[in-house]
Amino acid sequence: MLEELPKIGFGGGCHWCTEAVFQSIKGVGEVKQGYISTEKEKETFFEGVLVYFDPGSISLQKLIEIHLQTHQSTSNHSMRSKYLSAVYTFDPVQYAKVLDILASSQGKFEEQIITTAHMFGNFKASRPEIRNYYKTDPERPFCKLYIEPKLKILEDKFQSFVR
Repeated sequence: MLEELPKIGFGGGCHWCTEAVFQSIKGVGEVKQGYISTEKEKETFFEGVLVYFDPGSISLQKLIEIHLQTHQSTSNHSMRSKYLSAVYTFDPVQYAKVLDILASSQGKFEEQIITTAHMFGNFKASRPEIRNYYKTDPERPFCKLYIEPKLKILEDKFQSFVR
């Protein structure tokens, strides 16, 4: 059952892009697209996704590695107030693991990773008509321009994890 799978939250770019990336990964049971807040700032929401995954099929480390490679994890651009580069955790043990994974991932990047770990606060689901954005019409101009390049990175760097 879905609720028995561990979950993790990701934010970094548009939630349509993030949703499409994680829906393409083996071992991911479900991706919920919406807006996520941190435990400390429960009223400030950022675009993101909740990812339910089977750790026997894909590790938390690999999910984070994919996340770091498929969004601008080293860019503190002007849209960060909407697109926080983050991993949202659900307990202190998971939080500590994410901190370790982020620290150990820095060596794979020339620039400083700005992605941060946060304890999860709240989640608001996107309205139904924009969920599964890529799956419902991959021919949209937005999908071609923004989502497909991220899926290409996924296929090039993480082929064995792509559905």
